Amino acid sequence: MARFRNERGREVNLHQIAAPYVSKVNPWVIGQWQQSLGSQQNASGKRAPTYSPPLSVQIQMQALQWKDVQQIQGLNLQGVREAMYITGNIQGVSRPDVKGGDLITLPDGKIFLVAVVLENWSETAGWTKVGVTQQND
Repeated sequence: MARFRNERGREVNLHQIAAPYVSKVNPWVIGQWQQSLGSQQNASGKRAPTYSPPLSVQIQMQALQWKDVQQIQGLNLQGVREAMYITGNIQGVSRPDVKGGDLITLPDGKIFLVAVVLENWSETAGWTKVGVTQQND
């Protein structure tokens, strides 16, 4: 959990405490986030995804944990899958909202599609953990 109350009743943000230590081993990088805006019909009549202009965000790549793999197992995702901790309120695929997932571009040019939100602490701690699938080589 990102926040809890200590014995004095004060709210404590665990992410804020742990992040500097974790980043010594696995540093944060600055990447680009493009929020999915849904899709529009192009001239040929096909639907094409649309995205917001890119915004810079802090990203930390990590391997998927066993519980993450279990959570995304039924989504039939293929390819390179990773977990990312990202500053902000990042969103995955939402069929009811007719939106694809957001796009994340790393400094090396690799593009990842956000398939699923694994943890969303954007309101309280300012970060979201997402499951992503690489889109290019």
